[in-house]
Amino acid sequence: MNQYETVFILTPVLSEDQAKETVAKFKSILTDNGAEILNEEAWGMKKLAYQIDKKTSGFYNLIEFKAEPTIVDKLETGYRRDEKVIRYITVKLDKYAVAYAEKRRSKLAKKEEA
Repeated sequence: MNQYETVFILTPVLSEDQAKETVAKFKSILTDNGAEILNEEAWGMKKLAYQIDKKTSGFYNLIEFKAEPTIVDKLETGYRRDEKVIRYITVKLDKYAVAYAEKRRSKLAKKEEA
């Protein structure tokens, strides 16, 4: 199994509940196909670097997961079919990126405890 990181941007016209439902839908695509979700972060509403479909902001979300390579195609097909998603990227992490992600997760866990 490989470790992946996916970041996707949802349209800003969604309510907070609709955004959470959409994130839950993509998490269920992963878990239903045998992926193990390692980390999930909702970065909230952020300004886009450039306009996409006449929108200047969006809800950013990150999901780290371990899965077989075939699952990535199913996930990205889900992104393409959902009109709430305006951009997405999925990246396979190498050993250095995995180490960095673990360090970042532990740093975030320490912040939450404090």
